[in-house]
Amino acid sequence: MQIWFLASRPKTLFAAFPPVIVGASLAFAEGKFDVTASVVALFCSILFQVGANFTNDLYDFLKGADNEKRIGPLRVLNAGLVSVRQMKFAIGLNFGLAFLLGLYLVFIGGSFILIIGLLSILASLAYTAGPYPLAYHGLGELFVFLFFGFVGTVGTFFVNTKEITMIVFIAAIPVGALITNILVVNNYRDIEQDKAAGKYTLSVKLGEKFSRYEYLILLVASFLVPLIIFTNYNFSLWIFLPYLTLPLAYKLALSVFQQTGAKLNATLELTAKLSALFGALFSLGFIL
Repeated sequence: MQIWFLASRPKTLFAAFPPVIVGASLAFAEGKFDVTASVVALFCSILFQVGANFTNDLYDFLKGADNEKRIGPLRVLNAGLVSVRQMKFAIGLNFGLAFLLGLYLVFIGGSFILIIGLLSILASLAYTAGPYPLAYHGLGELFVFLFFGFVGTVGTFFVNTKEITMIVFIAAIPVGALITNILVVNNYRDIEQDKAAGKYTLSVKLGEKFSRYEYLILLVASFLVPLIIFTNYNFSLWIFLPYLTLPLAYKLALSVFQQTGAKLNATLELTAKLSALFGALFSLGFIL
C-alpha cells in the first residue's frame, strides 16, 4: 500500500479539494447545499487526480520522459517498484471506481454530469496516452485549467443546485489557475528532460522566461477574482480571506523567478498547498 500511496503523488492531491469545496460553498451561500452530493463529488475528484497521476506515471515511463536523469520526485515505474501491467490495472480500477461513484451524481444531475464525467475520464487518459497526448503537445495547462478548474467547480455547483450561473465560472478561475500553476512548476523544472524525451510542453516550446511569467500571471489573476466578486455580487468582506495567502504567493513567485531544477520540488509542493489553502479560505468567504 505504501508504494501505491507514493504513486498517487500525495503532495499533489491538495489540488483535488478546491474545485469541490469552492463549488459546494457557493451552493451553500445560495441555500442549496447537498452534503451527500458534495462528498461524492470530492471522492470522485480525488480519484480523478490519482488516476491522472497514475496515467502520467505510466506513459511518461513508456515514452522515456521519466528516466535515470529525472530530477523530480520518485516515480514508482521509473524506480521499478511496480510493473507496467500492475499500473494499467490500477488505472482501470481507479477510473472504474470514479465512474461507479459518479453514477450517483448522474442520478441527481442527469445527462450533463454523465457527459462531463466521461469527458473527464477521457481527458485524464489523453493527457499522456493515446495518439495525441495533450501534455506532449503543449496542451497540459489548458487541460488542467478546464477540467480541474471549471469542470470540477461548475460540476460540483450543478449537482448541488441543478443550475449554472455566471458567478460559478468566475469563482472557478482561481481554482483552475492555482492548480495549473502546479503543472507550470513541474514543466519548468523538467524543461531539459522533457526536451530530450520529445515532450513539447509549453515550457519546452516557449522557454523558461515564459514559464516564470505564466506562473506570475496565473497568481495575479487568482487574487483579482475576490475583488471582482465583491464588486459585482452581494458578498461581505469575508470574500477577501484568500488574501491571507499573499505572503506565501509572494514567496512562491520569488522562488519561481530565482530557482531552477531540483530546487523547484519544494516550490511545486508549496504551490499545491497554496491552491488548497486559497480554496479553503475562498470557500469560507462564500459561507460567511
